[in-house]
Amino acid sequence: MRIASFNINGVNGRLPVLLRWLAEAEPDAVCLQELKAPDEKFPADAIRGAGYGAIWHGQKSWNGVAILARGPDPLETRRGLPGDEDDHQSRYLEAAIRGVLVGCLYLPNGNPAPGPKFDYKLRWLERFAAHAADLMATGAPVVLAGDYNVIPTDLDVYKPERWVDDALFRPEVREAYRRLVAEGWTDAIRALHPDEPNYTFWDYLRNAWGRDAGLRLDHLLLSPSLAPRLVAAGVDRRVRGWEKASDHAPAWIEITDAEPASRPRRTRRRSTE
Repeated sequence: MRIASFNINGVNGRLPVLLRWLAEAEPDAVCLQELKAPDEKFPADAIRGAGYGAIWHGQKSWNGVAILARGPDPLETRRGLPGDEDDHQSRYLEAAIRGVLVGCLYLPNGNPAPGPKFDYKLRWLERFAAHAADLMATGAPVVLAGDYNVIPTDLDVYKPERWVDDALFRPEVREAYRRLVAEGWTDAIRALHPDEPNYTFWDYLRNAWGRDAGLRLDHLLLSPSLAPRLVAAGVDRRVRGWEKASDHAPAWIEITDAEPASRPRRTRRRSTE
């Protein structure tokens, strides 16, 4: 089973890119972020035409998340992150797909920091960590996939010294992510690629893509009951180079139906070129 996360940066404007990637990569489940579309503008018919059922939680002009599944619609289990009834931003969606609970998230950017947006990001992280703990306590196989807007370590950014004051890299944010993972979650891409950057984002400015001046912002965290089934992980870098591409590339994992006897594979050549 292949599960992917893709910040599409406008699902309608990037629809040709999304459909091409779905046809080429054939993921079984996909978490999309930054739909930038209200619910009624989500391109459900086009996505169904590509062979995928979908649920979505849209928002006009900003945010928005969706979960796609090859074949039947995902079985929705939660819409919105618990813990704050006054938070109406569309940033979290959850569904069951083929026996795996998939949480799709778009964590706040938080800039400028310090400031109200950064405070909201830290509160959101706290709520997310609490919900993640509740999910882990069930013992179910869970993947929490999305754009975390967190650069976890120096390895995950092309020039760390340029990001020290950014909300993506501030110590409070990295420490919150570290504590989350320390609760027992496996950062799938880092687990299989301990020494490789595996960037997932390249800004449109300053020829960042051409210089490979990237960041790793998109993560897939696996619960203890799912992590032993991880057999491969990677980033479909080539997608970032397509015409009218998102500034993110899809990150993905492959899991087996049962715990494998052999060691995991690090990547597939065709998916990371």
